[in-house]
Amino acid sequence: MARSRVESHWIVAPHCQSQSSFILVDERNGERTVLWKRDPRLELFASEIRREWVLRSRFLHVDGHDCAGAAAAARWAREASIPVSADLDNLYPGVEALLENVDYLISSREFPARLTGEPDLLLSLPMLLKGFGCRVAAATLGEDGVLAWDGSRFHYSPAFAISPIDTTGAGDIFHAGFAYAKIQGWDLARTLEFSCAAAGLACMASGARGGIATLARIKELIQRGNRRSVTYSQEQLEGSGAAR
Repeated sequence: MARSRVESHWIVAPHCQSQSSFILVDERNGERTVLWKRDPRLELFASEIRREWVLRSRFLHVDGHDCAGAAAAARWAREASIPVSADLDNLYPGVEALLENVDYLISSREFPARLTGEPDLLLSLPMLLKGFGCRVAAATLGEDGVLAWDGSRFHYSPAFAISPIDTTGAGDIFHAGFAYAKIQGWDLARTLEFSCAAAGLACMASGARGGIATLARIKELIQRGNRRSVTYSQEQLEGSGAAR
């Protein structure tokens, strides 16, 4: 971590094993299935996080596995005008409190329906943004790209046409690309395209870190790569946005 210039802090959880995962990858299409086990005693609490760790950051990213700790960190970030993004896929205990201080919700395809009861993303994403005050509510769609609502209109970025080897870590790389782009001050359309390109390239090598691409390689794919077929047409997006 130090060699990569990543500040890290060890917090010991006594008398329990570390989280473990087994990842199965389908050789036909690179799709992965994760079998994992996490001891409840590994939960990270707000009392174990120092406020100054958050305040010296430029961007905070959280997930739903430790909602109490993540909600506290997100609140500190919001108070200091530090942008917060969240990667959510299930109805974790306390997720609503976490969402109250999230600027960029980028969830799985299924999460909006699980929280709102509305299966149509063109309806559920605006519901999430309105209900929790996010700047952007979005859902990643795998090989179909990403759909986002910014309060005024929808943004859709199709995925890039690549030959996947292993999709492990693609979602994490998407979120990393999103954070990088927002720190650069890019608009939402460019941010989503960049994130899709980074995630696509991550699928072209084995392992969660094997396909992490350079900025130059991501730029090349954006400029020269082909996109997959569009899931949401411009007419659909404009019609749904006009109805809000």
